[in-house]
Amino acid sequence: MRYKIEGEPFPVVHCELEEGEEMISENGAMCWMSPNMKLEAKSNGGAGKAVGHVFAVEALFLDRYTAVGGKGKVSFASRFPGCVRVFEIAPGKELIAQKSAFLASTSGVELSVYLHKKVGTALFGGEGITMQRLPGQGTLFVGVDGYINEYELAAGEQIVISTGHLAAMSATCKIDIQAVKGVKNKFLSGEGLFYTTVTGPGHVWVQTLPIARMARAISKYLPHTDKS
Repeated sequence: MRYKIEGEPFPVVHCELEEGEEMISENGAMCWMSPNMKLEAKSNGGAGKAVGHVFAVEALFLDRYTAVGGKGKVSFASRFPGCVRVFEIAPGKELIAQKSAFLASTSGVELSVYLHKKVGTALFGGEGITMQRLPGQGTLFVGVDGYINEYELAAGEQIVISTGHLAAMSATCKIDIQAVKGVKNKFLSGEGLFYTTVTGPGHVWVQTLPIARMARAISKYLPHTDKS
């Protein structure tokens, strides 16, 4: 599989597949393809994995594209303004990413939910807390909201990230969800109730424009219908 990324901050990934090669994507990510690409909606594994995908991705099923009868082309577009990053996934090089990050990948990449040890805190920590684990073998395309900042953490080194800004991290990193201290800070600082703390060793990708925050900012300027 060969690929080309263009069009940022409204990125699209163009992929050229050899006959028989497959790619998977989130539902609705495909924007155009050659006529010989075969589309199938499938879960990425058995029934147990399919249930996990409800929490790991936006839909229960993924779209699978296969080049039939020769080389094929398929292009995938990001849903939000931002950028696309490419990762080569292999044993020992899996990625942990935000729930909405998965755009597309070769068929050897798997998707599953990343279970945080503090399940209650993870559920009520706000946007960006539900993460997905991406193991397997192959090429992975991840969509990021806004600009991406990268940090390499040494063993024991930490970075504190505002909820929703954590795009991805190496599977060697550890994540912890911590409550903002002080009643005044919780409700008056504008940072919400929780912080995300990532501890190295490993690489961390931080995004500047979480789509949930962008939506809240835009909503202030939209007309509201009086339902009374």
